[in-house]
Amino acid sequence: MKPAGSINKDKFPKDPSQALEQLMESFGSTVIYTAYFYTGDRHLAEDISQEVFLRAYRNWNSFRGDSAVKTWLTTIAINVCRDKMGVRMFAEQPTDPSQMERGRTINVEEEVLGRLQKSEILRYLLRLSLPYQEALYLYYYQDLSTREIAKATSSPEGSVRNRLHRAREALAREMSKEEIADERHGE
Repeated sequence: MKPAGSINKDKFPKDPSQALEQLMESFGSTVIYTAYFYTGDRHLAEDISQEVFLRAYRNWNSFRGDSAVKTWLTTIAINVCRDKMGVRMFAEQPTDPSQMERGRTINVEEEVLGRLQKSEILRYLLRLSLPYQEALYLYYYQDLSTREIAKATSSPEGSVRNRLHRAREALAREMSKEEIADERHGE
């Protein structure tokens, strides 16, 4: 079993203003990548990221710390994405965060995105259905446990485990299909 979230609320200042800065520094890339994964639009992902941290600021004192801070912020991000995208979100496929448009300045986020772009697995992951993509993305790319994913997506933990199992099988099938095609074409 994967370890639960890494940083708990007690590691941050009690004052929301001071906590906000640390939250943004610690989890800014997690939030923006998650928003981009759902929306496929860099500017919308940035807007969503701002809204996520505004909500975190407003609710910092009421956040009891029952989950890791990363899980809490990811839950907020998913809910804001669902609010912004509505029904349209489920009609479109999530997007590879490495495909975000590049700006002129290179920052830490873009460096990490460059590493994601090199990931062969992500290319196959994006061929799967949305529930499978979501489960694999949150588990492997955001390092959330099945319990944290269940909380973030408002799904039963058993369903998350089932989706992960089926997603891994589907991912293996996708990868083997391409291997077979490559062998037939002599590559």
